[in-house]
This record gives sequence, structure tokens and C-alpha cells, in this order.
Amino acid sequence: MIVGVKGSICARVVTSPATLLVTHASGLAHEVGPGRPDQPERLRAIAAALNADRFAALRRAEAPAASREAILAVHAPSLLERLEKAAPRSGLAALGPDMVMSPGSLEAALRAAGAATFAVDEVMRRGARNAFVAMRPPGHHATRENAMGFCFFNNAAIAARHAIAAHGAERVAIVDFDVHHGNGLQEIFWSDRNVLYCSSHQSPHYPFTGAAGERGEHDNIVNVPLAKGSGGAEFAQAWTEAILPRVIDFRPDILLICAGFDGHLHDPLGGLRLQRQHFAELTLRLAEIAARRTDGRIVSLLEGGYRPDDLAACVAAHVGALMGA
Repeated sequence: MIVGVKGSICARVVTSPATLLVTHASGLAHEVGPGRPDQPERLRAIAAALNADRFAALRRAEAPAASREAILAVHAPSLLERLEKAAPRSGLAALGPDMVMSPGSLEAALRAAGAATFAVDEVMRRGARNAFVAMRPPGHHATRENAMGFCFFNNAAIAARHAIAAHGAERVAIVDFDVHHGNGLQEIFWSDRNVLYCSSHQSPHYPFTGAAGERGEHDNIVNVPLAKGSGGAEFAQAWTEAILPRVIDFRPDILLICAGFDGHLHDPLGGLRLQRQHFAELTLRLAEIAARRTDGRIVSLLEGGYRPDDLAACVAAHVGALMGA
């Protein structure tokens, strides 16, 4: 049993199989300096929301650090070496226009990746029905060789490779509703027939990938670009008509969700007009498919969402839907 710090997101532990929440205080120690979007306050807001009484049934666990083996199953050794060398002992170190490291950043990144593999272990072994990982930094932009877009390691890719290597999963589906396209996931799995990657995202928008014609070597990539200003109707249509049928036909052994909430209408980094009920409705649809295709196995990983109060409300809606699955 893992007991969290008093007052933290890990404060309660429920031992019965349920929805699992995985997080760690190191996510708060990844400092990026003022004026940057991916602030520790994101996790504090989520912690406060998920400590409400209606989430008392969550099983809570602290994230371990990922093994080097798990990271190197996805990333080039040079990326890990660069991050280890760049990690500062004090102050901030800029790795690029959108990448900053503080003394706590490397541990946070290692535990974000480790949270993903731990959640896969628990769901595949039926220690939990499904799981949500509340960690930062996020992951879906990180490519095999490069950190970018606030992302150090590609947490969802590490989770997918771990499900295959450690649990014998033959097919892994990754679905991504972040406002930004997961270019790292697309690159990593472009030629992998065992992994389906599906994304809805604003386009044109950073990182300026994810055109509908980008389909992967084995037709295993599904991109549905959404125009700026698109709302719940367009979002639902994209998923109902283009993405969910592909997930059903793929018959995955586990479903991974890149849960980015920066498509919310008030988010400073996006231009979509989604609200929390749209995320909850999609989560319920995904849970219904998982119940039929994966024996309910879902691991959801926090990606974007940069207005803390709105992020917390959206996460609460998403996790509530997972708990009700």
C-alpha cells in the first residue's frame, strides 16, 4: 500500500480494484519560470478537484521512476544522455524555445514515464479497472531523438511499448484529443502495425503535423484536423465517424488515452470551443468500446490544458466518467 503526503493528491488509498490515480509530488518540482504555460499549478488544481468526496473511491498510488530499459525501448540513448547532462543543480536551463529544465525536472520526467508503465502494469494485471495518470511534464510531442513542446519523454509511447513487451499485448490503440497533434507518437509508431494512433486536433496549429493524408506505413495512423473555432458538434462528429470505428475494428488489447484538455474554449494555447461535458461524453464512449474490445483496460495520461481551474474541471469530468465505466 502506498500512502501519500498529507493533503496531497495521493492522500487516500483504496485497496479494492477501481479506477487508479497515479501521480507524484515531483510533478510540482518541475519549475519552468514565470510566463510559461506548463506551470505546477496545473497539478495543484487537479489535486484539489480529485480530493473531493465524490472521488473517495479512487485507488491512489505514487509514480515510480521509469527504468532506463523502458525509456530506451522508445527513445534514442542520446536523448536520455542529453537530458541527464542538461539537468541543472540550481536555477533554470533552457533547452530550446519551449523546453526548460529546473533541478526537479529530470525526476519529474522519469516519474511521468514511470507512472505510465506502472498504470499499464496495474490495469493489465487487473489491480485496477482503469487508470488516470496526473503527471507533468506531458509527453506526446517527444520524438525518438528530441524533447519538444514541453515534453521530455513520450509517456504514451513508453506505455504502449511496455504493454507489448511486459504483458504480451498484440495490439495497442492510442487515442489523442489534445488540441495539438501528437507528432512524436506519429513518428514513433509510423511503421508499427501493432499500434494504432488516432488524433483529433486543431489545424493549422503547433506542431503543424497531422494532416488527414498522414496515415502511417500500415494505415495505422488516423488524423482528423479540426478548424479553429470548432466546437462540440464537430468534435463529436470527428470521433464518431472517423476515429471510434477504427478503434473498434483494430480490436486492441489495451486503450491508451492522451488526455489533453487544451481544446477547452478558454484555454490560452488553443482555438477550439470544447467544454468539460464534451470530454466526459467522449470518455464514456471510449469506455464503452473498451468494455467490448479490451475487457475495460484503459490508461489515460494527462497531456495539455493550461488554465488550471478549467483543466481541473475537465479532469474531474474525465475521471468521473472513468469511474462510472
